[in-house]
Amino acid sequence: MSLYDLARSGDIDGLEDMLLESDSAAVRKRACELIGEVATTEDTDVVETLVSVAITDDSGAVKAAAVDGLDEIGAEAVEELLVEITGEKIEQGADWAVAKRFAKALTSNIPELRMAAASALGKLGDESGINSLKNALGDDDPRVRQRVCMALGEITHPSAVPALIDRLSDPNGQVRHEAAIGLAAIGSDQALAALKNMMDADNTSIRRIAASALGEAGTADVVEPLAAALNDPDGGVRSAAIYSIIELLSNVDTTKSHSIRERIVNELQDADDATVVPIVEILEESSQKRQRRNAAWFLGRVVDEPNPKTVEVLVEALESDDTQTGQFAATSLAEMGRRTS
Repeated sequence: MSLYDLARSGDIDGLEDMLLESDSAAVRKRACELIGEVATTEDTDVVETLVSVAITDDSGAVKAAAVDGLDEIGAEAVEELLVEITGEKIEQGADWAVAKRFAKALTSNIPELRMAAASALGKLGDESGINSLKNALGDDDPRVRQRVCMALGEITHPSAVPALIDRLSDPNGQVRHEAAIGLAAIGSDQALAALKNMMDADNTSIRRIAASALGEAGTADVVEPLAAALNDPDGGVRSAAIYSIIELLSNVDTTKSHSIRERIVNELQDADDATVVPIVEILEESSQKRQRRNAAWFLGRVVDEPNPKTVEVLVEALESDDTQTGQFAATSLAEMGRRTS
């Protein structure tokens, strides 16, 4: 069975076997990620396996994936890694006390432990760990800096904004990306201003990172820069902007959804093929129901003269297992037919 099939069937033992037996670092890495998605803290054997892999695997990418898998399972699993590395038993306590222990681990000479500590602090969400995390943004290991940015984005405290803005110029692309995502998650005026400024950068990679991050903002204030990015000369930036627009709608609070929809439709009226193609791809390929619903809804409002591919994908969506996706597809086809008749 493939890793995907094992995960879909919840076969944790099968995933663990693949992790332990495969000679491919890519397979082991993916196995760690999938174990994190399906396992719980009660699966003690596989937690122990991830702890061992995080310490002993000869691939840094696999070690990092094992840490992330433990983080996905929960703080208790991350604590097992801390115990294994330090040899110190962690006593139960209040969140601030647990956060203090993880903050101390950020200064460990073992990078995997620093990674785990940063991830755990983000999951705890306790603001007492912010200063330690900000200090850790100067870590020599980019994997640690990446997870520190993620953690600060999860805590979402405005005091982290200046430190995250500094990481937008990090030499590592993944760190820059997570810093941008963290700023979008915090969503303060200062944070969003920094991301909007990135949209004007000469560097294509920076514009793409900003366009991708703005979809996490949850506010209509980012609609205009995302819409403007649809005219970017780089196709990757344009696609990132479309995905962010759909993501924005998929994740925004329902009380804000209507106003954001109106602003997006106004910005995307008479969309050209470069704008429409990524929306069609989302409807055709996304596994997330809310994304597919929003893509089906948008196509009927921004496309006046649909090409055959757009019509084909909407017709296929009529048979979707998700009733709302099918309904939106039907409405969009009717809208297109009305405008072209």
